[in-house]
Amino acid sequence: MTEKIIEYFYSAHSAFAYLGAPTLARIARQTGAQVIHRPFDFLPVVQAAGAQGFKDRSAAHLAYFFGRELRRWAQWRDLEILDYRPTHHDNSLALASGMILGTPEKEALSFAILQAHWRFDADIADPAALKTIAHDCELDADTLLRSAQSAEIQAQFAANTEEAIARGVFGSPTYFVDGDMFYGQDRLDMVERALTKPFAP
Repeated sequence: MTEKIIEYFYSAHSAFAYLGAPTLARIARQTGAQVIHRPFDFLPVVQAAGAQGFKDRSAAHLAYFFGRELRRWAQWRDLEILDYRPTHHDNSLALASGMILGTPEKEALSFAILQAHWRFDADIADPAALKTIAHDCELDADTLLRSAQSAEIQAQFAANTEEAIARGVFGSPTYFVDGDMFYGQDRLDMVERALTKPFAP
């Protein structure tokens, strides 16, 4: 029997990855699918895809997609979220992504980092903040932080970013099932269906 796999491309500061994470975890548990975490560097990916940066988007676009839509989805998913853009949202994603890549407890730590950023306004580029998050997940925070900074882990983070670009990813979160790409946590119902009944080409 072929193992079911969901490739999960996302940035460690993504609001919509945060909102979709518990649903993704539920789908994986119920279908027996393995989730392959591929955290990537957000800005190079969206730039390669030709997307506008936040500063270049219209006020109406930002108010809808990162205002009203965010609040509605938070209510729909029953998750608490900040009513403003996180203070340190533009900081580096390398360290947080490295910690996710360096632990076998990727689901728990990934969600904890996303939640800390979008619920508690944590600076996920700050080693002290990341150590607290890892400790709260009952992980060896010091060892994990050292591993996250290693050349091997950072090379994997860079490889994820290059692979996201090569595969046409243009935002976070993006999921692949047997090579079929699904962009956005609002496509998770389709991801679930694709695991048992792939969509026709």
